[in-house]
Formats: sequence, C-alpha cells, structure tokens
Amino acid sequence: VLSASAAAEPLPAAQQAAIKGFVDADAKAMNDTAFKIWQWAEVGYQETRSSELLQARLKAAGFTIDKGVAGMPTAFVARYRRGSGGPVIGLIAEFDALPGLAQNAVAEHSPIAGQAAGHACGHNVFGAASVSAAIATRQWMDANGVNGELRLYGSPAEEGGSGKVYLVRAGLFNDVDTVLHWHPGDSNGAGQARSLANISGKFRFKGVSAHASAAPWRGLSALDGVEVMNHAVNMLREHVPDGTRIHYVITDGGKAPNVVPDFAESYYYVRHVDPQVVKDVMARVQKTADGAAMATGTSVSFETTGGVYSMLPNATLAAVADRNLRSVEWQVFTPAEQAFAANIRKSLTTNKPLESATQVEPMKIGENGGGSTDVADISWIVPTVGLGTAVWVP
Repeated sequence: VLSASAAAEPLPAAQQAAIKGFVDADAKAMNDTAFKIWQWAEVGYQETRSSELLQARLKAAGFTIDKGVAGMPTAFVARYRRGSGGPVIGLIAEFDALPGLAQNAVAEHSPIAGQAAGHACGHNVFGAASVSAAIATRQWMDANGVNGELRLYGSPAEEGGSGKVYLVRAGLFNDVDTVLHWHPGDSNGAGQARSLANISGKFRFKGVSAHASAAPWRGLSALDGVEVMNHAVNMLREHVPDGTRIHYVITDGGKAPNVVPDFAESYYYVRHVDPQVVKDVMARVQKTADGAAMATGTSVSFETTGGVYSMLPNATLAAVADRNLRSVEWQVFTPAEQAFAANIRKSLTTNKPLESATQVEPMKIGENGGGSTDVADISWIVPTVGLGTAVWVP
C-alpha cells in the first residue's frame, strides 16, 4: 500500500467541465450499448456480440483493435496513442452475464422465458461505461495535447472464468503504468478493499453402477465418494485459518435412486485474503477427496476451473480517484425512478436512504472484502485502482 501524499493535482475546472461534456455527449450511445448487452446476456467466453459491439464503438472513435488476445476469442485490446512518450494507462471493460438469472426490466421477480442467463452483476453497464470513458479520455487528450497511450482491455468471463488471469499471463500489462477499473453497485466510493484470493475446481468420482435393490453389493457409489468428501471437508472447517471460506455444490449426484451411480461430481471454492492460505487449504481439500475415494472404493480426479489472487490496494491512486469522484455533480432520482425504486425496495431486507446514491462513501484502504475478482491478478503487477458507483437501488 503506497503513500497517499503523492496524489496529483486536480485538473483545471475548465478541463473537468469539458470531460463532463464529452461523457454527456456519449450518454445515449453508452446507454444503448448497455441495454443491448443486457438483452443479449452472453455468458463467459461466449460474449461474441457483446465484444464485437464494444470493439465497433472503439474502432469508430479512432482506436486500433487487437482481437482474440491471450487465446480468448472474445477478448480484445483497444489502443489509442497520441505523440511519443507519456504514460500507458489501462481501462478494464467486462461484459459477461451470469447463468440462470434472466429477468425482465421490472421491479418484481419476472424471469424471461426461454433465456438462460442475465446481467445480475451489471457487467453490461461496466463494459459500456468503460468504453464511453475511453472515448471521452481520448477526446480530452486530443483537446489538451496530452501524449501517451490509452488502452481498453475487453475482458471476458469474470464470472467464474478468471479471464484476466490469461491476459496477465500473456504479458499484456507488462508495459502499463496504471490500470483503472470500476464496478456497478448501490453506493459511490473509491475505498480500496482487499478481495479474497480463490481456487475453484471440480471433483469427479467414478465407481461401479449396479441395481440399488437387486444387487447393491455389486456397486461402488460415486455419490458415496462425494458425500464422504463433503463430510470430511465440513470437519476440516474447524482447523483452517480464520477468514477461510469453503463452499460447494453437488453438480451431479446420479440420475435415479434405484441405480448406484457410477459418476458424481462436486464443485468447490476455497477463499482467503492470503493466496498461500488458499493453496494450502485447497491441497487439504484434495486430500479429503483422496481419502473419500479410498474409503468408498471409487476413484477421483480434480480439475481446477479457476484461481485468482487477492487485491493489492493502492492508497495513492485511491486518493486521486476519491478526489475526482467527489467533484462529480450527482443526479437526483427522477419521480419515475423513485417510484421504480420504491417497488424494488419492498423485496429488500435492508433499506439505506435513497439519497445515499447521490453521496460518496468515506474512503477506506485495506479492509477485507467478501468477494473475489480477477482484477486482483492485475494489481500484483501494475498499480491498480477501482471505484464503485450507485447504479441500482441502495
């Protein structure tokens, strides 16, 4: 965590006003983009139309596009270079949806028939607004003779796919000076929390099928293997470092009760703020799987599906982001928006004041957060800063 004393001086008021003008001029295109991506709701690594739409907007604004970077067809890097020298600044754009959360644009629960995924985490807004920010920044660079390179990273599959890990591994941030990101939320703030590192993976047990009534002794239940493993992990919880999170689901437990299942699968996450603790605990979880296989006469294999580091906060960049966030003139909800919010709030267990969406939270550095993000891997190699803005009901 770096010192906040080196924070740069704020931009002149005229330049701040000009940037606001650039953003406002692009607002309709930004909103249209966000809504299209919301309707398409493409899950990680399958965001073909969403990625192409963002690329098209950037190309029309004078950016050069590298498609399919780091071996991911929907990933891209958009670049704008002005002059020689100057810093290289990276912006992050996400656009993947979540499976199973298709929802109509109404205040009550209303699934979309025939649609498998939805944007419950706001990545449709994330990608659209980051592209709008890149276009506005490019206009500001040109208007004020600012040299440097601006890059926007089209980052697929944040939701469980760890897409940015592949961007990092491919060296695409090696020459970048600073990376900025943001995320939709129900409050405004530039506080920098430490996210949780995680490793996720699937344990697949294989046994021998048999008729569960006529000849159960001939079977070796793969589901027994999963259940013994789950019990062993639940006993393990007492003996792991504080702050460790272990959670799982059984993704395949067989097809019929009267058949001993010869295949079963469980899906595990291990999280902690310290990446080394995550590695150590996951190794112990894997031993429970080996023991369960031995106890049930089955075999087990493990496939790592993802893994990310914890976020490294940067107090210097946080101070800059916080100061600029506080210079924004926040819009008050319209009467129609207030009515919509009131309907949504009927289903919430907690309700912060609606006007909190027009305020900026106190800046806190280094607190432990509850979630995980692949942006964290970037923060271990490049000074990185993020902020949150209120785009839904507090």
